[in-house]
Amino acid sequence: MTNDDNIESGSGPARSTSRRGMLGMMAGGLAVGAATGLAGGVALGSGANPPLLPGRTERFAGKCVQITGATSGIGAAAARLFAAEGARVAFCGRRVDRGRAVEAQIRSAGGDATFIAADVRDEQQVRAFVDTAADTHGGLDIAFDNAGISVQRKLHEYTAEEFDRVLDTNLRGVFLAMKYQVPHLLRRGGGVIVVTSSSNALATDANRGAYTASKRALVGLVQGAALDYAADGIRVNALVPGTTDTELVRGLSPIGGLPDDAYRVAMKQWASSNVPGLGRLATPEEIAAFALTLASPEHPYLTGAQLVIDGGKTAHA
Repeated sequence: MTNDDNIESGSGPARSTSRRGMLGMMAGGLAVGAATGLAGGVALGSGANPPLLPGRTERFAGKCVQITGATSGIGAAAARLFAAEGARVAFCGRRVDRGRAVEAQIRSAGGDATFIAADVRDEQQVRAFVDTAADTHGGLDIAFDNAGISVQRKLHEYTAEEFDRVLDTNLRGVFLAMKYQVPHLLRRGGGVIVVTSSSNALATDANRGAYTASKRALVGLVQGAALDYAADGIRVNALVPGTTDTELVRGLSPIGGLPDDAYRVAMKQWASSNVPGLGRLATPEEIAAFALTLASPEHPYLTGAQLVIDGGKTAHA
């Protein structure tokens, strides 16, 4: 599992100063996380994990970015990193208090961010989010469609409602976001869509039938969309993360209810023997940084791909 249940500008010297403030906040926050054991790659890893710092460039200066499922985890980390590199970020999720907190954090550091409450299972809410965000920030250049949930149980034990809820969030929610984002990108003359899939799309485990089906289907959706819009200058790629230290993963873990310190110790031990390759969980910032790479203008020939960042998990499978 990777992402979270979130169906839940200025000019001149002033801008440079505020951007440095954003970068300082991000770097400082990661350093504090490492020191306290809250950053997953440090607390839950085995061996050294060098600190991840935001880019020192403004690759996304003036770009309009939309992110679904960004009230925590990978989405929230991506919102902060995009803003740190100059983007005007609009993001959605169901949890209004968490969304407002992320928005305030970014703005207080000099970034440009707008939270809009939306449930990706609701077509009208998705359309309102996409259109309002585009109107607010002057269009759309990049979309990171990231919202997702999981329900874990044996296939015959799913209720139809549970199965539908996972598919409606993870697959239909991305379809709806793309459906309303693409016209804005067409008007822009092109752009980028990055979709969060999962390493479970390549190699999975028991009790993840609905999640795996949805995440594997996303790869097909991305490939089809990439071919649909290649001639229009829209690149579409799937981000395929391994197990990441997010609230979703903790919520699904049988030990998720342990006190924080005990949970970290137990998960570090679990990851060292159950995550092939690097033997640790990814941090949300590591996955978010890769999303920025896929969204950047540095790879104009990259479309229709599924890009794996899983610490070696699927190399073993």
